[in-house]
Amino acid sequence: MDTNNKTLKYALYTGCTARESTPELLKSTMAIAKKLGIELVLLDEASCCGASHLQDFDDNLSLVLNARNICYAEKLELPLVTICNTCQLNTAMAKDRLDNDSDLKDKINEQLKEVGLEYKGTSEVKHFLYALQDDFGYDKIKELVTNPISDINVASFYGCHNIRPSHLQNKSNGGENSYKPTSLDNLVEALGGNPVEYESKNKCCGFHVELQNPTTANKLSGTAMLDAIDNDADVMVTPCPLCHLRMDVQQHNISKEIGRKVNIPVLHLPQMIGIALGIDPKELGLDHNITQTGLDLEVPK
Repeated sequence: MDTNNKTLKYALYTGCTARESTPELLKSTMAIAKKLGIELVLLDEASCCGASHLQDFDDNLSLVLNARNICYAEKLELPLVTICNTCQLNTAMAKDRLDNDSDLKDKINEQLKEVGLEYKGTSEVKHFLYALQDDFGYDKIKELVTNPISDINVASFYGCHNIRPSHLQNKSNGGENSYKPTSLDNLVEALGGNPVEYESKNKCCGFHVELQNPTTANKLSGTAMLDAIDNDADVMVTPCPLCHLRMDVQQHNISKEIGRKVNIPVLHLPQMIGIALGIDPKELGLDHNITQTGLDLEVPK
């Protein structure tokens, strides 16, 4: 498909999680991109972004790794898209620092020379959600819907790193209001679904404290999930595989911690889109999700 007479093409930085822990995310991303006519070039040379922890141990190494990843998109002369909120934050944060500090940029480039690369700052960095919203357009997605999710109440869970800090992420997320985000809810409407309004949609899932303090992580996830359930959500959707891991995989532990049964399907962003576009569930990796839907989310045969 052409958008403004030009096929959209991006360098796809998958990060680690979408290749290993949640392979259904990468699988469904590629499936919907094919359906929409968007070309995604996998950056197979790229490495981990540091997962919001490396910079606390070695800030220089974090910058080198993220600059290196961006360099591969620059070599292709393509914008870079991410499919993980934490990857988005770390990559965008590194780009912002390097683009606004020439001395730091020179220092990092000295190290990148060792692997034959140079960071120039020519590639835009944005999450795939906002590429769909701002570049492709929800109106065009709506035109392609063949299996509208019209009977489903969908609770959008934005997480932290795609919408915060605003001064950084607003450069690539269409000016999303971190207090009242709307991008996911608007997409749910375009797919024919019913967006659920609930207070916790922009809260933290607790993933990054899970190893240090699983009690806190479970409470954070549980609060958000119960808020969605109590506001009649049938399913949750998130653009972040780390949020997905926390809320899909840990429902048993979350239920034990908060003293109330939590049982709600959690979809990756492209899985929800793929269902509405009529893509086969196996192509979307729905069988990999731990909490199965029990809803009529399957594509009609």
